[in-house]
Amino acid sequence: MNFLDSEPLYIQVYQKIKIDILAGKLKSGDKLPSKRSLAKHLEISINTVEAAYQQLIAEGYVVSQPKRGVFVQQLESQLPLTKSEIVLKEANSPKWFIDFSQGMIDTDHFPLSQWRKYTNLALDDLANLQLGHYQGEFTLRKEISSYIYEARGVTCSPEQIVIGAGTQYLLKLLLMLFDLGTTVAMEDPGFHRARMSFGEAGMNVLPVTIDKDGLNFNQLYETRAKLFYCTPSHQFPLGAIMPIGDRQKLLQWATEQDSFIIEDDYDGEFRYEGKPIPALQGLDKGKRVIYLGTFSKSLVPAIRLNFLVLPPQLLKRYQENLSHIKQPVSKIHQRSLAFFMQDGHWQRHLNRMRTLYRKKQETLLLALDKYFGDRVKINGEKSGLHIVINVLDTKLTEVELIERAAKVGIKVYPTSIYYIRPVPTYPQLLIGYGGVPLENIPKGIKLLADVWC
Repeated sequence: MNFLDSEPLYIQVYQKIKIDILAGKLKSGDKLPSKRSLAKHLEISINTVEAAYQQLIAEGYVVSQPKRGVFVQQLESQLPLTKSEIVLKEANSPKWFIDFSQGMIDTDHFPLSQWRKYTNLALDDLANLQLGHYQGEFTLRKEISSYIYEARGVTCSPEQIVIGAGTQYLLKLLLMLFDLGTTVAMEDPGFHRARMSFGEAGMNVLPVTIDKDGLNFNQLYETRAKLFYCTPSHQFPLGAIMPIGDRQKLLQWATEQDSFIIEDDYDGEFRYEGKPIPALQGLDKGKRVIYLGTFSKSLVPAIRLNFLVLPPQLLKRYQENLSHIKQPVSKIHQRSLAFFMQDGHWQRHLNRMRTLYRKKQETLLLALDKYFGDRVKINGEKSGLHIVINVLDTKLTEVELIERAAKVGIKVYPTSIYYIRPVPTYPQLLIGYGGVPLENIPKGIKLLADVWC
């Protein structure tokens, strides 16, 4: 499954099965996997598989036999697909009027002239064309160390920082320090790509429920996990902030269980009521927190520049066992960012973007109130670059809401992919606003109200 694809997940499932039928890989009479087993295998919701199967049934490719399953129909002919037919999906990908993606930023306000200046400065030093230190350039690690202490309360030395190309890369690097089959607990719902990274690394992944009362500590203790992945400053995707009491209990759990906490602080810079919430790592006296930070939300995602802060015992293990792994992030990008931070442009840029995103957040909330009123419940609106809405008093499913939005050129996102346990009975959708032009936000919400209500 391609979760970044512009097409709904059920369409991707439908098209793959359809292509396999037309190509003869699935023959007449073959039984399709049960909806539950396919959903589990693809890590998507049963509703998504149900929608794909219904589309195949409607077009006559398969037939549902009560209490037996879904079977491939006999077709008049099964001609091999041409190459152009197989890639037709890419050519016909819809052009979105508004894409409410949580992964996009406002590129119109990227400080291009300053970035070009510092890139040229980095290129002037021919040594930057060579490979650098496996942990990342020391000048950048020093700047990051100072910044996260001042802004996020993270206490570390530059030597504890490991730079890497994206969250998934760093998670997989981190997991190489642990045995195969290690139990990793994570918030449920939680970041699906982290969950996939844990599974791909051969870890035993167990969910810990997040609900209106916060983290279920009874479940956490029952997992006996050696690692717990969480997003305490802005829970992904629901947006809650972990209260100080739960933070202290979580640190106590890690100490008692001789376990580690992976704190993913993916957008902690953006808080619209009060000051940014200090990182959990700053409260950690037992050195049990692994801090994960990124420049994807705050600067630009394309440079793929993230970082880990390893506690001393894991740093030693990393340096002894993984120093042979080359640094994947461009040395030129690293030096450019270091110059950018040294000259104060980073903090000024962050302040400007915080003001801009606050305006977008306010505009989004006003538009939702105007066009939906009490027909939606909003979660996670106090920080970050996305919100989650519960659509109330509707008979439409999550898939149907996404489909209706797509018909008017609006891309919204499911939350069902973030759940391990059964998803909520009411439809719940994620709406990002960082990359949407300010003037388009009310237009997009009005179109959603037109097709949903």
